[in-house]
Amino acid sequence: MLRIGMLTSGGDCQALNAAMRGVVKGLYSKTNDIEIYGFKDGYKGLIYSEFDMLTAKDFSGILTIGGTILGTSRQPFKLMRVPDSNGIDKVEAMKHTYHKLNLDCLVVLGGNGTHKTANLLREEGLNVVTLPKTIDNDLWGTDMTFGFQSAVDVATTTIDCIHTTATSHSRVFIVEVMGHKVGWVTLHAGIAGGADIILLPEIPYDLDKVVQAITRRKVSGKKFTILAVAEGAISKEDAALTKKEYKKKLEKRKYPSIAYEIAEQIQARCGQEVRITVPGHTQRGGSPCPYDRVLATRLGAAAAQLIWNKEYGYMVAIKSGEITKVPLGEVAGKLKCVDPASSIIQEARWTGISFGDE
Repeated sequence: MLRIGMLTSGGDCQALNAAMRGVVKGLYSKTNDIEIYGFKDGYKGLIYSEFDMLTAKDFSGILTIGGTILGTSRQPFKLMRVPDSNGIDKVEAMKHTYHKLNLDCLVVLGGNGTHKTANLLREEGLNVVTLPKTIDNDLWGTDMTFGFQSAVDVATTTIDCIHTTATSHSRVFIVEVMGHKVGWVTLHAGIAGGADIILLPEIPYDLDKVVQAITRRKVSGKKFTILAVAEGAISKEDAALTKKEYKKKLEKRKYPSIAYEIAEQIQARCGQEVRITVPGHTQRGGSPCPYDRVLATRLGAAAAQLIWNKEYGYMVAIKSGEITKVPLGEVAGKLKCVDPASSIIQEARWTGISFGDE
């Protein structure tokens, strides 16, 4: 009997169901002697032993469905060693649930924080295999995470739709894209959607340079400008602050997000109407795009192979188009950011895109 625990943790995204389906179909291709324990709402279900017994039928027909059939929640890694309100030791509770159910392996689908906890459980002696899930594409060790391309598609469609109204009204439009710490979604959607200015967390912007880029377009006869702005975009002045100083400044910010702050500054400097569009959680929702369905299925099948071969302590990943495995210890705690010197940035600059820094 093969006993597998499975959970999805952190923010949801498209193709979580597709990835779990890939794992289950892969295992059932080898044996029908399987028990699957689906933990509810991420690590919370593992901590409090809340789960459903699942069969192959539960994973049928979910390839195209977004979200997660298991539910998810955020359990901050920094609080994992802190007892809950009832004094429960979360780590010991998770280990207890694992051993109580006599699991052979725990399958975890998640992003950066999720992988830190997964690695912690590995260090505590549990058999763990993980899959790289996040729209941000910021997990170290893999070229791509599932959910990313679907989010890019949504953000790109938003920018596409903005073009006609921006042209009609000769306005500056700001599309605020998800991405607090990294700008992968903003970068790809900005290029794909034909944004004129792209502002990323990794490239602090100078407002003077942003205004100059808008002015150049006006002088050349182009009446509108579209900015793709990551929600974590930061000015050069703010980037020079310490984390503590910047956090204090954010607490006093009168704007709901960076897009509104930039909009007010641009309107005051350029005298041009500025409008803001925030696609928000639509970037996480809906059906996964075909690319993500394929990637999630491949990663799921590869995870099944690892489990079948009793190779634990790895994250399945894709590198140079091939599925591979990466030790969890090498993944946990590392962030894959956009390199300002990378070729994709340089190529975008050659097409005339401004990153607000030069």
